[in-house]
Amino acid sequence: MVSGQKVFLTGGAGFIGTALVRRLADSNECVVYDLLRRNALGAAGLDKHPNVKLIQGDVRDYEAMAAAMKGCDTVVHLASIAGVDTVLKNPVLTMEIAMEGTTNALRAAQRLGGCKRFVDFSTSEVFGTHAYRVSEGEPTKLGAVGEARWTYAVAKIATEHLAHNYHKQFGLPTVSIRPFNIYGPGQVGEGAIHAFVTRAIKNETIKIHNDGDQIRAWCYIDDIVDSILLCLEREEAIGQAFNIGNARSSVTIYQLARLIVRLAESRSPIEFVPWNFADVELRIPDTRKAQELLGFRAQVDLEDGLLRTIAWYREKLAREGT
Repeated sequence: MVSGQKVFLTGGAGFIGTALVRRLADSNECVVYDLLRRNALGAAGLDKHPNVKLIQGDVRDYEAMAAAMKGCDTVVHLASIAGVDTVLKNPVLTMEIAMEGTTNALRAAQRLGGCKRFVDFSTSEVFGTHAYRVSEGEPTKLGAVGEARWTYAVAKIATEHLAHNYHKQFGLPTVSIRPFNIYGPGQVGEGAIHAFVTRAIKNETIKIHNDGDQIRAWCYIDDIVDSILLCLEREEAIGQAFNIGNARSSVTIYQLARLIVRLAESRSPIEFVPWNFADVELRIPDTRKAQELLGFRAQVDLEDGLLRTIAWYREKLAREGT
């Protein structure tokens, strides 16, 4: 278990960052650098933890980020624009935060020295519209120029190459993680499970795109946090990219909606709505590399994870009186 380190987290106030800080803060010093567009860290009360320092800042501002990173042993670079709808509305900002932000984070870590591990977050979007049990060594796919959805993937492919080359050229101990559809308690902003669960608890209509036959593999938040900690601990992780997901938890979006309605004991109807943008039809990871090099294997299956998520949101909505 990582302990006694000073960990710098860009985008650390987001969903995954907050879950990671929760696991790290008791035995490490955490410096969270975030614009606070979404602040799950504050909602969880972790911004007041004695080992957590929250700095509001933009990853596109090199000088500010380098100053905040000074003295840190480890960097976990999570900052990005999240959610398909937000990417579609802000394609330029999406690419700037990914490309400028990652360049600045890598440059600062290399110039400051003393970085024991740099974990860069990529995305499963790099595999395009159809990806069945894809391994890390398979070709990534570039979407059509002008299709806003793929601006995020294109930027992340570029930053993966950059992180890998910082390791090759400068010896910076970088690792890339490609997360596959993370969900769970504490999720903020967009996401199918977040939307479906909150609507199911309120017995509101659940809307799914087209026929809902898109297939996803869902990974519970605790599992991806486990994988990040392993990347920080294992020397075998350095210079590698890892798919992190749970192929056992693969369902269509329609099946997912029906499962959430059943588990929440909801009366929510399901409505099919047209979606004329590019979409991912199939995305299931091959995680054997993570199993072999990190000892990682997802532990939380879909139904168990959904029950935990539903319980958390039910309690949250009750506190808010909604």
